[in-house]
Amino acid sequence: MTTGKRLEKGLTHVYTGNGKGKTSAAFGLALRAIGRGLKVYVIQFIKGGFDYGELHVVMQLPNFKIAAFGRGKFITEMPPTEQDVKLAREALDLTQKVVSGGEYDVVILDEVNVALNLRLIGVDEVVQLIKNKPKHVELILTGRYAPPEVIGLADLVTEMREIKHPYTRGISPRKGIEY
Repeated sequence: MTTGKRLEKGLTHVYTGNGKGKTSAAFGLALRAIGRGLKVYVIQFIKGGFDYGELHVVMQLPNFKIAAFGRGKFITEMPPTEQDVKLAREALDLTQKVVSGGEYDVVILDEVNVALNLRLIGVDEVVQLIKNKPKHVELILTGRYAPPEVIGLADLVTEMREIKHPYTRGISPRKGIEY
């Protein structure tokens, strides 16, 4: 169901903050875009190997592609392992290819802000990606700790702020709700 139409002006979004819902907001935008015949590519930094519920359904969507990079565990070592750096570099290399290629209308860089914060990739590279993206590409960057350079270039910035979370009361993440 591709309309063949491109966005007249693609914007850059940042979904950041310590609250829940950054990836969910990006996937909601992806669903709207697909519903309107746009092509979406999601590149997940750090999330490879995790069993997220959305992964069970998105591969069935038209005009949707996803690639996940990561070891399937949270990065707690500082500095991060060479493997973490290598996987983030692979994700960024794919990102540069996908964005500059212009085939996709919406490109979501899930958890890229965390990869930046952990210094897995360089802020300058992401800044150049934003500045040089094709005019029609809508670019979404998610994850906590969005750097000021990225926030400054974005057209839309939303900060998710945790006010209350069941995890603080000892309620474990639930399959189908949190993952």
